Amino acid sequence: MKTFKWVKVLGLGLLLVPFYSMGQITTPPSGDNQKASVTQYMGFAAVTISYSSPDVHTSAGEDRTGEIWGELVPYGKKNLYFGWSSDENPSPWRAGANEATTISFSEDVLIESVPVKAGSYGLFMVPGEKEWQIILSANSTSWGSYFYSQEEDVASFTVVPKESIFHEYLTYEFEDRKLESCKAIMRWENLSVEFTVAIPDFKTLYVEKIEDELRSKAGFNWENWVEGVNFCLNYNTHLEDALKWSTFALEGKYVGEENFTTLQTKGLVLLALNRNTEAKEYIIKAVNHPTASAGKVHQFGRGLIKKGQPEFALEVFKMNYKNHKGEWPTNVGMARGYSAMGQYSSATKYVKKALKIVPDEENKINLEKALDLLEKEKDIN
Repeated sequence: MKTFKWVKVLGLGLLLVPFYSMGQITTPPSGDNQKASVTQYMGFAAVTISYSSPDVHTSAGEDRTGEIWGELVPYGKKNLYFGWSSDENPSPWRAGANEATTISFSEDVLIESVPVKAGSYGLFMVPGEKEWQIILSANSTSWGSYFYSQEEDVASFTVVPKESIFHEYLTYEFEDRKLESCKAIMRWENLSVEFTVAIPDFKTLYVEKIEDELRSKAGFNWENWVEGVNFCLNYNTHLEDALKWSTFALEGKYVGEENFTTLQTKGLVLLALNRNTEAKEYIIKAVNHPTASAGKVHQFGRGLIKKGQPEFALEVFKMNYKNHKGEWPTNVGMARGYSAMGQYSSATKYVKKALKIVPDEENKINLEKALDLLEKEKDIN
């Protein structure tokens, strides 16, 4: 059933507009301002900006270059004469066209150091000749900024606009993409506005995520507990949690398994906690475990050198050499161990041994380069 509704259109008086209770049909976007969306991940944390994208040239081909900022998009807040917009409650720019531009966060973030909870927000801007105000509003569903209310502001901060290479279409993108932060940028015509989105403490965020996942199906696999430990070791964080996880990977009922990986993992956590005597017990047990291959132990020894443990690394290389009867990688390990200790003549001896049994041309070339460095009394690690 069709009913009719009087609607006041700005500057056009009253029009009789048919209202259909069954909804609207799908038509192209108003003004041919195409909708767009861009998402950037910071690790598993996502930030998404959804907007409608106007262009500098009109559909009739009119070039509006030089007329965008301060004219088409006025400086300051303005009375839009519709919705809640008034002289007393002027509206900011919708930071795009048509519907309100929105920005969403999957996790709590800091925007230009301002804390913002996970969720979706209206993204508004107040342009200025020298400074812009960025506003995040709790209202993310209204059309444009006609129904903007300052009372719904969640965060507000100022930034300085910059010159940009020409952009025909208003575009949002992300740069400086890091695990803990990224930079959101709006570009249109010859101007850009940018602000930083950051995770307050990405290390804790990951540890909490890992711990939650380890309580699910993923926790029935010791490899996942080790993977969680490796995150903590790589970022030198939450080492007590890492110790708990490494113990579960080694001893946990139905899950834990004693092998080279779980033993050396717990040893590395104990090293990071400066519990060196206990650490060495686990590492020595790992190196001598039946699951310890010559290659695995070799790489582990190299890791100890990088961690500033050259003496212990040489001890590990010696055990590896003995256990695997001088296999090719164990000779290389001995060379690296002695080199890290500054004992270049001993290192040279083992490089020459390795050259006699090297399995391929590429490694032969690398060993010859190492030999040249050692003869000049330079470290090969």
